[in-house]
Amino acid sequence: MNLNFKALVVKEVNGKFIREISTKSIDELPEGDVLIKVKYSSLNYKDALSATGNKGITRNYPHTPGIDAAGIVEESSNGLFKKGDEVLVTGYDLGMNTSGGFAEYVRVSAEWVVKFPKGLSLKESMMLGTAGFTAALSVHKLEQTGIEKEGKIVVTGATGGVGSLALALLAKLGYNAAASTRKKDKEDYLKQLGAKLIISSDELDDKSAKPLLNRRWKGAVDTVGGNILSTVIRSLDYRCSVASCGNTLSPELNMTVYPFILRGVNLLGINSAETPMDIRKIIWQKLAGEWKLSILNEITTECSLEELNEKIDLILKGEITGRVLVDLSK
Repeated sequence: MNLNFKALVVKEVNGKFIREISTKSIDELPEGDVLIKVKYSSLNYKDALSATGNKGITRNYPHTPGIDAAGIVEESSNGLFKKGDEVLVTGYDLGMNTSGGFAEYVRVSAEWVVKFPKGLSLKESMMLGTAGFTAALSVHKLEQTGIEKEGKIVVTGATGGVGSLALALLAKLGYNAAASTRKKDKEDYLKQLGAKLIISSDELDDKSAKPLLNRRWKGAVDTVGGNILSTVIRSLDYRCSVASCGNTLSPELNMTVYPFILRGVNLLGINSAETPMDIRKIIWQKLAGEWKLSILNEITTECSLEELNEKIDLILKGEITGRVLVDLSK
């Protein structure tokens, strides 16, 4: 198939990484069972790291980031999919070392592809994207541990993509959701998402080195890591859990084992990229059905491929609130 298309390409030139919109050929895409014409993608923090040359995310350049893609099957050599099917791909190696969703076409293994659940549009799926999937997986794991609706469930980094959607999901499901943020001007935004309590991140940054703190939370979704995660764990009530899904603050976790062995708390690791397909389908069905959110338009900013550069810079500075949808048709 001889076809050219536009894509964001990151190139390494004399030790510096340059982003530009380039023309690529279908022949340049990696091998795979399914060729997808991408309609929408979304911007995640991992994409921004890939777009700035982080070799821990992407080993080889030039490269097209984008860990999310939703679109229409153009070609398929796998019987599970046919031309015209609406599909989405999030995670796995897409956008990391495999040419990603910041392009008009991707080609991937059929094992990565999710056929669209009824109740969700292509656009809505990328308003959620990896952030929404990660948030929903976090809530799903917390529910499996039996979290209570009476006590407070705290979400850290609550104005970010994962944090915003986790907060909205918890509120929709009837939990007493609290939001932690360092952005004092986002109180109205967090209330709109359903936060019953809004606290400064400073309250969750205990530096006393005490092995245990007052029991404050019945559960948590942590998107930032570091000492804030440590503080949350030390503040959990007996047999309660925190879903850990991010490290924008720090990947380090310095604390004792006392919360685990004296209070029986649980640290739930969330690896959305490698989630097995059976669980992946369950989560997307929930997001299209009983967990479907009505506030996606309010928390999403749209941009074209050409406008994406600016958004990448902003997310690295922590200046993005909510989600960024990339419309490949613009």
